[in-house]
Amino acid sequence: MLTRRSLMAAAAAATPALCGSGVARTLSSSAKPLAHGSYAAFLRTLRAEALSKGISASTLSRAFALTTEPNAKVIKLDRHQPEFTLTWAQYRERVISGTRISQGQAALQQYGKLLDAAGAQYGVDPRTIMGIWGLESGFGRKIGTFSVIDSLSTLAYDGRRASFFRGELFKALQILDHGDIAPEAMLGSYAGAMGQPQFMPSAYLRYAVDADGDGRRNIWSSEQDVFASVANYLHGSGWKADEPWGQPVKLTQDLPQTQLGRGNKQSLAAWSALGVRREDGSTFSRQDVSGAVLRPDGPGTEAFMVYRNFDVIRRYNPSDFYALGVGLLGYEIG
Repeated sequence: MLTRRSLMAAAAAATPALCGSGVARTLSSSAKPLAHGSYAAFLRTLRAEALSKGISASTLSRAFALTTEPNAKVIKLDRHQPEFTLTWAQYRERVISGTRISQGQAALQQYGKLLDAAGAQYGVDPRTIMGIWGLESGFGRKIGTFSVIDSLSTLAYDGRRASFFRGELFKALQILDHGDIAPEAMLGSYAGAMGQPQFMPSAYLRYAVDADGDGRRNIWSSEQDVFASVANYLHGSGWKADEPWGQPVKLTQDLPQTQLGRGNKQSLAAWSALGVRREDGSTFSRQDVSGAVLRPDGPGTEAFMVYRNFDVIRRYNPSDFYALGVGLLGYEIG
């Protein structure tokens, strides 16, 4: 839901919860402009519908003053997402760089107590919160510079998924009407992902938390709210407390790629019988736990054992590369 941001961000596509940041597959867009009347007429239609949904006239006047014509940059980014393919090794080098690790360690020194408190309250590993924060917004450095109202209005008018963005726009207006953020300060990605955790408005309404008690769910500038909101997202997505997301492993004998992947879960005892070991070559301490082996770049390359919480991270962004990046970045920092 981070970043807007890096090469990965330019290729990101909005999901129902977030604008994913870690896309590790070939992407392309076949977007075509939609047939509409004038933008002004479209905005009048939106305003009337928002009024019928109970959004105040004053909120709408202030919000729609931010968008007087379709944002050409938003349309260009939406229609012309670059096609590229990254290997896992290339992706890892980009998202778990030495610079990002050092930035994360500095942020951990500053905000460690808040991270630990959020993790304890929601039963979530603080390192995973840290990994998401790092990938989504560079630990709060890059939340995006687009007006969310302008972006969502533009994409609802002329976008690949107009009905989706229209729905997100009304949710953004609902957030504004509640007073959590001023329209001018509601900033995010070109696709409407907001704040430090890059929540889409629908995810915000479901998971954002006022952890600092100031009456506002501020995912833009309150780190306490950011950490609690991410933790609440993971908790609500099924995070299992005191369980890891995964770990690097060593394959002592070759296994066919068809036997690997998230869909091929079996007990660690079964994997041990196939020659899978911890990274240091030792056997697993728990043989009854179920997991799956990922080897993203194929035979002879890095392999990982992943557990249930790996799938929870993928609820934030449905990419194996992203989930691995989040987990490993958290481990490196914490």
